[in-house]
Amino acid sequence: MPYRVLVVDDEKLIVKGIKFALEQEEMLVDVAYDGEDALRLMRETDYDLVLLDVMLPRLDGLEVCQQAREFTSVPIIMVTAKGEDMDKIMGLEYGADDYITKPFNIIELKARIKAILRRSVRKVELTQQKANTLKVRELELDNESRRACIGDSEVNLTAKEFDLLELLMENKGKVYSRETLLNTVWGYDYPGDARTVDVHIRRLREKIETNPSDPRYIHTKWGVGYYFQ
Repeated sequence: MPYRVLVVDDEKLIVKGIKFALEQEEMLVDVAYDGEDALRLMRETDYDLVLLDVMLPRLDGLEVCQQAREFTSVPIIMVTAKGEDMDKIMGLEYGADDYITKPFNIIELKARIKAILRRSVRKVELTQQKANTLKVRELELDNESRRACIGDSEVNLTAKEFDLLELLMENKGKVYSRETLLNTVWGYDYPGDARTVDVHIRRLREKIETNPSDPRYIHTKWGVGYYFQ
């Protein structure tokens, strides 16, 4: 089955060029020109990947990404014309899987998309080989539905937050450096830096810890990295 991709950008010439390039790779491409239309399509269609511009009319890309994470774990690549690191980290904090900065080379964009699609397929294959659930005290992960719960309450995790927590829970007591976590969870071809890991660890603690400043689950090994206890 061909991959189905949603391209969201209000610049129609850019959308036309991206659509043509991806269709040459035998992908099925839908398009949206504003944030509200993008959310509607994401609710109606099971996409393999979404390419999402930050600057959109009606609803900006960060808000679209945040709302989308309430109902889908589809990989999202944020597209931004800004180059500041905080903008990129903010996009990832809102639940994006990767980012690319305008102007970009279409060959690089296709390479990024293909890399994420490969990782997504591999993730599904690995999930099918794993036990269905991981449980430590009140915290439980369901690999099949990709749901996390604390007791009877569901915790809303982004795709990368889930992947990061799953890796740590599967390897209790093992200390991972930021670089190792970045390479393992985000992939060797991911262009970000170790601060991305720190942002996601902080967000995870806020969601699963009773007291994030005195965590029970995710601990810091000072000067080394993070581990799950």
